[in-house]
Amino acid sequence: MSIIKKILIPFDFSEASVNALEYTVSFVGPNRAVDILALYVASVSITESEEDRLRNDFSKVLKSFKKKVKNAPSFMTEKGEMIKKILDVQMAQGSNIIVMGTMGDKSTDEAITNTSRLALEANCPMISVPFGYESEEPKDIALVMGNEKIDDREVLRTLLDIARTFNSRVHVLTIYKESVYAEESVVDSNENLLEYYLEHFYEEHAFSKNQDIEEGILDYITKKNIDLLAILPRNHTKQSTPSEGRLTKLLTLHSEIPVLTLD
Repeated sequence: MSIIKKILIPFDFSEASVNALEYTVSFVGPNRAVDILALYVASVSITESEEDRLRNDFSKVLKSFKKKVKNAPSFMTEKGEMIKKILDVQMAQGSNIIVMGTMGDKSTDEAITNTSRLALEANCPMISVPFGYESEEPKDIALVMGNEKIDDREVLRTLLDIARTFNSRVHVLTIYKESVYAEESVVDSNENLLEYYLEHFYEEHAFSKNQDIEEGILDYITKKNIDLLAILPRNHTKQSTPSEGRLTKLLTLHSEIPVLTLD
């Protein structure tokens, strides 16, 4: 049984958010009983008539999609600071995952977008959907692994759930700058966990040497026709401190396919 029962979508009627909503509708499909909540966060109070107009516009957006879902998506408005309000609503509603659209920015490595901020701050899995990505089932997923040891397999639950839902192949990728053998014990430990926990969906563990980690990941995505990129935005280990999240920020900015951050 799927653990994804409630999906939260930050929605402001921008092209990126409409694209993310359409992706989510396709992701859920017509037969799964998954609740979809679109959240509109306003910086100032909105009137009742304005909210009615927003709800009407949201219904029009839904009707424009060719694909339908079993449970009709709902719409709500909140006032406040965007990231904080999204996180508050996610907790209050018990949403299992957040899906957020992004325009990205391939011209810079420094921009901080709302999507990249949310990916780093959220305490639940999140999928960032780049504008222009055409919705399709994630048949090939790439999980990027660094040199951190995973000692809590629960961080992989959402990945396994998606793989089961779509009968996906999970490719594990490790990019290293010097020698992968320096972390051999960590690699072996993770390998055993991945083979056991990801069941028959586990396809391979590829190793690639590249001084530019992001470049190595993006090259692999193209080579293997990956549909969904999964990353661990923090070092999920009891012994280490959280990472700075630079790779998460770069991938949400530059990736042309959806990025799943596992948390």
